[in-house]
Amino acid sequence: MSKAGTNTGKRRRFSPEKRKSLILDHTAEIVARDGVAVLTMELIAQEAGISKSLVYTYFDNLTDLLRALLKRELKAQRELQFREAEAAPSLEELVRGVTHQYLKYIAERGLIIERLQSEPTVSRGSDPTAFKRGDAVEYIAKIVASSFDLPIDLARAASDISFGIPAAAGAYLLHSEASLAEVEEITVAMILGALEALETRFSSSGE
Repeated sequence: MSKAGTNTGKRRRFSPEKRKSLILDHTAEIVARDGVAVLTMELIAQEAGISKSLVYTYFDNLTDLLRALLKRELKAQRELQFREAEAAPSLEELVRGVTHQYLKYIAERGLIIERLQSEPTVSRGSDPTAFKRGDAVEYIAKIVASSFDLPIDLARAASDISFGIPAAAGAYLLHSEASLAEVEEITVAMILGALEALETRFSSSGE
């Protein structure tokens, strides 16, 4: 028998983090395909090609697993937006880039997030903009205050409130026939228009 033949059927070894990630990957596939209601630890193990006991090695129960998946999805989404914001040369490009990344992620994986958040024990009332929102608000508020000559407290409030616009846009994108490009243009126009209106009404120089 050849050496190649002796390796047939050997199970690949993964690090604990990689194995945990693969379990989450397979869970996400099931959620996207069939929804949350069908999920069991047995089904996840079967789809992942591992034993149920191995799934329990990484997650105490199904709720714990689904919370970890939701957290991973929101973290990935936020990290994409942060990178886009840091690379933007202007506020308009920041708004456009962050909005594009958010809506693109929602178009690709929003159904997973929505289905996970429909489970009260998993979402605990969170929304798709909640992950590390405070850090993002502070970062954007400083740019808004400088770009529109607004007091920092007002810029912070405006930045925090503006997070609701992409969230509503993402929900609309998932349940309408509108294209990503169309929803993106509407969202960017609404955010920038609102900031310009605030500058007219509340700018430091105008008070």
